[in-house]
Amino acid sequence: MQSIAIVNQKGGVGKTTITLGIAEAAAASGLKVLVVDLDPQANASSGLGIWNGTPSIDDVMSEPRAGSALEAICPSRWPEDGPNPDLIPGSHLLASREPLLAADPVGAQDRLRLALAGIGHDLALIDCPPSLGLLSINGLFAAERAVIVTEPAAWAADGVDLMHNTVERVSGRLGTPRLSGIVMNRVGRTRDNRYWSEQLQERFGTLLLPQIQLRAAIAEASGQSTTLRALGKRPGAAEAASQFDALWLELSRDLGLSKTVGRPEQAFETPTTTIDS
Repeated sequence: MQSIAIVNQKGGVGKTTITLGIAEAAAASGLKVLVVDLDPQANASSGLGIWNGTPSIDDVMSEPRAGSALEAICPSRWPEDGPNPDLIPGSHLLASREPLLAADPVGAQDRLRLALAGIGHDLALIDCPPSLGLLSINGLFAAERAVIVTEPAAWAADGVDLMHNTVERVSGRLGTPRLSGIVMNRVGRTRDNRYWSEQLQERFGTLLLPQIQLRAAIAEASGQSTTLRALGKRPGAAEAASQFDALWLELSRDLGLSKTVGRPEQAFETPTTTIDS
């Protein structure tokens, strides 16, 4: 199973939005996808239509046991006729789990990696919390790749640098995860937005992955616990889905999954610059 940790220590940049968008695109391409909700806010779980799911990721993280994640996997409640990833539900109890992990001198950092051993999905997407604590470190230890999510705003580059350094430190010890790249989320058309987009482009260049523009349809899909495809002709939904398809295509090539799994039936279109309201 290939795995990607979706990370940034700063909250509010849209890590969960990116996680769910990639999950939809990857599942639509024919992959068996697992979303691991490692954020105590559990927004990925609610975005997939699951509230207070049990067993949860907190149960998985409660003890170091190989393959224990299998017991917590449940199907999402996205539309049955569309891409439908599986989920390890998040839990607010994770907030108190993190200090308990610190009491384990041997397995504090790789408990999730051990729990995911032997899982038969093609791809796991780990939605990490907005911190550099042991939960995020567990996400990085369990991943083959890391994707840093940011937005075009003041001080965003500093946060990316800090997260990039953390990824490299973990990779230096394990050999993984490798940084797949940086996703600019919520790219808009204001002067301020354009300025900070240019700053990020100048600073990170080839590390930047296909960007995701600011669209009301993305927030609507999350709020309704559904997919962009299920929104049908809602303005901006098809364009947003196409951008996530383009992002996933880039990531799948990096993972080598595009060589073994067919592309989605829909075409990968060039992202439009239109921003809907």
